[in-house]
Amino acid sequence: MKLPTDPLFSKEWYIRNTGQADGVKDLDLNVLSAWAQGITGKGVTTAIMDDGIDYLHPDLSKNYNAESSYDFSSNDPYPFPRYTDDWFNSHGTRCAGEISAERDNGICGVGVAYDSKIAGLRMLDQPYMTDLIEAAAMSYDRDNIDIYSASWGPTDDGRTVDGPRNETMRAIVEGVNKGRKGKGSIYVWASGDGGAADDCNCDGYAASMWTISINSATNDGETASYDESCSSTLASTFSNGKAWFSLDAGVGTVDLYGQCTLHHSGTSAAAPEAAGVFALALEANSNIGWRDMQHLTVLTSKRNHLHDRDRRHNWTINGAGLEFNHLFGYGVLDAGDMVRVSKKWVNVPERFHCIAGQINKRYRFNVTKALILEIDTDACKSDTGHRVNYLEHVQAFISVKASRRGDITMFLTSPMGTTSMILSHRPKDDDSTRGFTKWPFMTTHTWGENPRGKWRLTVMFDTKDPLSQGIFSEWVLVLHGTQNRPYDKLSSSLEKIIPKLGVVKRQHASERFSQ
Repeated sequence: MKLPTDPLFSKEWYIRNTGQADGVKDLDLNVLSAWAQGITGKGVTTAIMDDGIDYLHPDLSKNYNAESSYDFSSNDPYPFPRYTDDWFNSHGTRCAGEISAERDNGICGVGVAYDSKIAGLRMLDQPYMTDLIEAAAMSYDRDNIDIYSASWGPTDDGRTVDGPRNETMRAIVEGVNKGRKGKGSIYVWASGDGGAADDCNCDGYAASMWTISINSATNDGETASYDESCSSTLASTFSNGKAWFSLDAGVGTVDLYGQCTLHHSGTSAAAPEAAGVFALALEANSNIGWRDMQHLTVLTSKRNHLHDRDRRHNWTINGAGLEFNHLFGYGVLDAGDMVRVSKKWVNVPERFHCIAGQINKRYRFNVTKALILEIDTDACKSDTGHRVNYLEHVQAFISVKASRRGDITMFLTSPMGTTSMILSHRPKDDDSTRGFTKWPFMTTHTWGENPRGKWRLTVMFDTKDPLSQGIFSEWVLVLHGTQNRPYDKLSSSLEKIIPKLGVVKRQHASERFSQ
């Protein structure tokens, strides 16, 4: 296949990693494999919910979808970024370029889905954000916008616990149920830039089961210094070159006023890359639903060379045979395999949810002894309208307070023995009054497992302060998944493309998954 001639293409290591900037050869999104199949994003529109798009940029103008764009800051259909001397409002433009920068036009680089369309939903650049503005952006033109890409969220200060308000939540839920004429809008979210001192399960946008939370890796497979981690992250893409470089090899893309840049970075850069890969999948199969995209992500993402430099989070195989990592989710997106599988994909069965059990009782715990609670559930087996046999998302709605909220850590262990860290130590969070109230901690690590049996919740302190104490008052366990085996109708030929599928099928056929 002929390579793009765009001047920055050789530096777009996230598309084609040849080892430039001391990266690991072939550690990339495998985009060239998708292009070689004739898939380039045609007919797909991604909306960038951000500070605007420089739609006059010569590398974006031909792929700009004006009909699906709007400026919620100025209430007009022209979401051009507000001018500042320091180019502060370049964020959305850079994200757009990663997805849809034109190919072979002699300008900047090339987008992951260079024949797809991008729309601008300008909503960030204003004195304050409202629930109604967020909701309006997330539901705008939802029959024509396929993917909504968001590289923002609550403040990444390691203290904040926040998420969507009522109208925004309603918009997202209606989007996955009604968007794309019933197939469901795809919401892609950056996991956050709070680093090891933060936890993206405290970000209600990234940790939502209706969004696809994307973390980032450097070009040598490590986590960047700013990456947050959490059990709700589904997969990873790329942000910077080697983390210890004094001058990181950033993400090459377009910039304001016809310019180019090699300095885009952060999980802000990772989410649009994922949106570009998903645009390729949607061209390959326009019938893919919002849940199908999550299943495709789980099955086709790769461990590749991703690793935890500090060796705190190892790769683990869950009870369904799927390999995951607390930092990287199910691995780095593989555009080539996602496209191959999408072409033969059969929509997954109907989704159900089950309130598996709850504990409403006050427990005191301290630094010397962990609190261990169990819920033994049949996963609503007797209720055909809510029974769950094969897991997708698991939520633990928890209410807990402590003398120092950030010192609490929590682990959820499934009946099949998979342990998810649903809350990590946040050393900057010194809250002592609000705590967590019915907060929906979520994990994707038990994907495909049988949920019946004992679930164990472990609540403990990660501190040496002998005076630390807390009060736990509620745990509601909610299971989401299918009653029927999700992959039975898929062609056996796909097992050559995704070995994970063969493992999951064999696990599902075992007695452990009996219905």
